[in-house]
Amino acid sequence: MANNEAREAHRGKTLAILVGGGPAPGINGVIRAATIEAREAGLKVLGLRDGCKWLAKGDTKHAHELGVDDVSRIHYLGGSVLGTSRVNPTKKEEDMTRTIGALTELGVDFLVTIGGDDTAYTAQMINRQAENRIHVAHVPKTIDNDLPLPGTMPTFGYQTARHLGCALVQNIMEDATTTTRWYYLVVMGRSAGHLALGIAKAASATLAIIPEEFRGKPIRLANLCDILEGAVLKRKLRGRDYGVVCLAEGISEHIAPEDLQGLEDVERDAHGHIRLAEIELGRLLKNEVRKRLKARNLDVTIVDKNIGYELRCQPPIPYDMEYTQDLGFAAVRYLLEGGNGAMICMIDGKLLPIGFDEMLDPQTKKTRVRRVDVDSDYYKVAREYMIRIERDDIDDPKRLAQLALVASTTPDAFKQQFGYLAEPW
Repeated sequence: MANNEAREAHRGKTLAILVGGGPAPGINGVIRAATIEAREAGLKVLGLRDGCKWLAKGDTKHAHELGVDDVSRIHYLGGSVLGTSRVNPTKKEEDMTRTIGALTELGVDFLVTIGGDDTAYTAQMINRQAENRIHVAHVPKTIDNDLPLPGTMPTFGYQTARHLGCALVQNIMEDATTTTRWYYLVVMGRSAGHLALGIAKAASATLAIIPEEFRGKPIRLANLCDILEGAVLKRKLRGRDYGVVCLAEGISEHIAPEDLQGLEDVERDAHGHIRLAEIELGRLLKNEVRKRLKARNLDVTIVDKNIGYELRCQPPIPYDMEYTQDLGFAAVRYLLEGGNGAMICMIDGKLLPIGFDEMLDPQTKKTRVRRVDVDSDYYKVAREYMIRIERDDIDDPKRLAQLALVASTTPDAFKQQFGYLAEPW
C-alpha cells in the first residue's frame, strides 16, 4: 500500500477510472487493484460508467464513488463493472471540450484509463488538452495482444481469451473428425494475428492464416483460396477429409480493394474501422473453396464460424487475475509518485511506464500496433505443424503426381496453380 507520506500528500484528491473499447478478461481486476490502492492512499475514487460515452456529452451523472467493499471480489468476474463503450471524443473538438469539462467538474486529479490502442490515444489527448491538470495513466487491455508492450509481454486478457479459444477449437476439431467436415474459424483480431495464431498453435489446428505472413502486401482472395484448397487436397491425400482453419479477422482489412468491390457501404465504428464481422470472411472463403472443389468432383462440407465475442467476457484465468492486480496497483503508484502520461507495463516483475509519445507511430500519429513477427522462431514452429503446400510437395515428382491425382488435374497444372505457395513466406 502507499506510504503515509504519499497518503497525506494526496488526501482529498480524486482518482477516476474508465474503461474503453471492447471487453477483455481481467478488466475488473485492474479496477479492483486501482481502487484499493487509491483508497488506501486517501484518495476519493470515482468509477466512470461506459467509457467516454457520457463525458463526451458533458454528463457527470454517470460517475459513482467506489469503496474497497464495492470491489473486493470483482476480480473473479468477467466483463466490466463499469461497462465500456467505443465512443471516441477525439474525433470532434466539442466532444473533447465537454470531456475535459466533465472531468474538471467532477474534480478529477488523476485518471486511470483501461483499454486498447484507441483508448490509449484518447487518454493521451485528455492528458495533453488538460494541460497536466489531470495526470493520466493508461493500462493496456486487449485480447488482440497488439499493443506495443516491450518484448513478448502480453496485454491482459489475451491469455484468458487464448485459453478459452483453445478449448473451443479442440471441441470443434473433435466435431470435424467425427462428422468429416472442415471448419473455417474467423478469430477476433482487428490488426494483428496474435490470437488466431496463439489459439491455432496451442490447439494444433490444421493451419492458421494471419495478415502478417503477407508482409504488408495486399491480400488477394485467390491467394487465400489457394492456401485453403491446397490444405484440403494435401489432407485428402493423407486420408483425412476434415480439418480446422483459424483465420485472423484482420485479414479482411488487408484484402486488395478490387476484391472487395460492392463492400463500400460496410458499416464502420466510431474510430473509422470497418466492422470486420460484416465482411463475412469465413463464408466468402467457404463458398469459393467449395466451388473450386466441386469442379474437381470433390464433395467437401465446410462450415464457417466466428470466434471472438465468446472470449471477451470470460472470467479471467489466474494468470490474468494476478497480472491485472499488478497493473492496477502500478498505475496508481505511478500517479502518486508524480508520474503522468504513460502506458503502464510490468516487465520481469517491475513497473515500466512507457510515455505516450513513445507509443505513437511517427507516420500515423496513432498508437503503434504490435504485429506477429513472422521471422521469429515462435512463428516458424507454428508453420512447421501446419498443413500447407510446401517445397517438397512441388519438387518431389512422386508427391506432385499424387496431389495432382487427388485434384483431378495434371502435375504441371497443379504446379502452375499452387507452386508459388511453396516459396518462403
